[in-house]
Amino acid sequence: MDHATYPVTRSDEEWRQRLTPEQYYIMRAHGTERPGSCALLQEKRSGTFSCVGCDTPLFASNGKFESGTGWPSFGAPIEGSVQTTTDRSHGMVRTEVHCATCGSHLGHVFPDGPPPTHLRYCINGVALNFTPDA
Repeated sequence: MDHATYPVTRSDEEWRQRLTPEQYYIMRAHGTERPGSCALLQEKRSGTFSCVGCDTPLFASNGKFESGTGWPSFGAPIEGSVQTTTDRSHGMVRTEVHCATCGSHLGHVFPDGPPPTHLRYCINGVALNFTPDA
């Protein structure tokens, strides 16, 4: 993890208690889930996707689209909910997306999405909770 300070902070032990081993690997160790492995990939109801680590609302369902990549994809986050950093791992340069409230790794953003943003926020589904609209 980076060493920035976030509004929600937890010790490593607290993160391990709160998250499943897969969630910890992805959200705290910058891992990636297998493509097509998350049920939220198929979620089509109206609602909000939030951070598993701190419950911050991150993405509205009306911005979700099928990218064909195997990960939930969104055109834009809820304003102020995510931050980005440069990721130089795996021999490439990408833009990492993390929760602005707790700093957890969510995925990456790419400039190949649909209009109007032309962005594709490619997010690990296990880092998200979904709450349908009432």
